Parts: sequence; structure tokens; C-alpha cells
Amino acid sequence: MAGAAERATLGGDVQSRKEQVALALFIAVPFLAVAAAIPVAWGGWLGWSDVLVTVVMYWVTGHGITVGFHRLFTHRSFKPNRPVKVALAIAGSMAIQGPVVRWVADHRKHHKFSDRDGDPHSPWRYGTSLRALTKGFLHAHMMWLFDPEQTPQRKYAPDLMKDPDLVRISRQFPLWVFVSLAAPVVAGGLLTWSWQGAVTAFFWASLVRVSLLHHVTWSINSICHTIGERPFISRDKSANVWWLAIPSMGESWHNLHHADPTCARHGVLRGQVDTSARVIWALEKLGWVRDVRWPVRERIAARLVPTGESPATAA
Repeated sequence: MAGAAERATLGGDVQSRKEQVALALFIAVPFLAVAAAIPVAWGGWLGWSDVLVTVVMYWVTGHGITVGFHRLFTHRSFKPNRPVKVALAIAGSMAIQGPVVRWVADHRKHHKFSDRDGDPHSPWRYGTSLRALTKGFLHAHMMWLFDPEQTPQRKYAPDLMKDPDLVRISRQFPLWVFVSLAAPVVAGGLLTWSWQGAVTAFFWASLVRVSLLHHVTWSINSICHTIGERPFISRDKSANVWWLAIPSMGESWHNLHHADPTCARHGVLRGQVDTSARVIWALEKLGWVRDVRWPVRERIAARLVPTGESPATAA
């Protein structure tokens, strides 16, 4: 009975054909919108309200993933009060990357087996030749999502499954998908007081926004485990990719994250923009989160690759 209840609320350990079809649609339809974005914008179907709503939705749902799903629920980088916890779980769910408990289970398994057998999405899965790496890159970016065998949530996220708030929000995932797609329509319609404003807001702030955020998030699994700088010692291929820092909200400073996973700030070196860390800082200043695991100078220094030694050798 417990297994049946778990499948009904959080999804089971095997992905159904219906889930795979739904997943394909939620990847393909927004991607087609991105492909049509330039001609649509050229045709005049992009207004100030579309830009405003898209930026706000991207910022809210993106930080729901980076601050909430990742740094809070996966790595426990800080302790929030209940309203912040619930708000971050809902905001992350609205990114349409899966229920919070499943997302966390997948990511914790990734860290346990990073770039080794057992990693759900390593680009090095098939080998190091150009052909193998090309196949592995595509797998790491998005094809791993279609693996019928799902990460056991009770094994990798038992703490979340004991939290009634997070279980409920995971169970409500279809509702938050609807809210994520519908909210821009309402906002666009109210800002312009027109049906056209509602329609264009849906195109830009729902479809295009979802696709862009999907691919930026997936790029951390693919690009940031393939190319980039590795100033810190880690046991995998995690790397820093500077040009992804702003759209990924600091997640692309990925090498430090794998060297020190519970650290609340990923961009710890000079000039490394990390808006997710700034959000956590603001929440701490407001008194809404506590026990933030900020970088410790000595701890960071101990993880730097020794001068004159290549990161590949050090890893």
C-alpha cells in the first residue's frame, strides 16, 4: 500500500510511457517557440510588457531551481523559515523541471557518482572519443530525462519525503505547471488590457521562457562537465563556464560547487557573478533564513589546484 501511495503522489521508480510523452511535449513545444522567436519578434509581436513578464518569470522560477531545489533542498546550504521553504518549492516547481522530491533525488545521485558509473547524466558516459562524447553530451543535456528507470526517491531523498509541505507540493506539480503557463497570460493581458498582450505574453513568458530555462539548467550537466576552467580540486570533470554565469544565476561556477557542494555561494573568486548567492544573502539579512554555509577562506584555499599543477592532474 505504501508503494502505491508513493506512486500516486510522487511518481514511482519507473517512468511510464504517458510520462515520457508528456515530457517530450514539454520539451518540444517550448523549443519550437524559441525557433520561431526571431521571426515573431521581427513581425512586431514583442512588446515591453512581454520583456518585463518574461524577465520576472525567468528570475522567479530560475531562482526557485538554483536557490530552492539545488542549494536548499539538495545540499542544505541554509535553513529557511516555513514560508520561504514553501515559496522556493513552488517557484522551483514552476520552472517545470519535475517535482521537487524527484529533482532532488536525481541531483543527489549525480553527486554521489559524478562522472562515474551510476551518474544519471554524465557526458562521459560512453567514453572519451569524439563520437562517444557527442553521444554522451546529448545524453547529459536532455536524453537522460527519458530513462525509464528513475532514481529511487526514498533512498536519495528520505528527508524530503518526511516533509509534508514538500510532499504536498510535489503531488501538486501539475497545478504549478498550469500556474506557470497561465500567470504570464493574465499578467500580459492586464498590463496591456488586450487579448494580443495575453497571447504574446504566453508565447514569450511561458513557452520561450520555459525552454530557455530548461536548456540553461541542462547546460550545467552537459557543458559544465565537458569544457571550462577547473581551478579547484574535484574528483570529476566539473568546470567553470563564465558565459553561462548570468543566465544560470551563478550555477555555472560548477567546479567549486563539486569541490564544496554545501557551500551557499558557487562563484567565490573575484568577479564571479552569483545572483543565487545574493538572493540567499538578502533572505538572511531579512531574518528569513539562518545557518547559511558561506565560503570559508581556509576551506576554499585548501581546495585550489596547487600552483604549477594542472587541474586534470590534481583531479
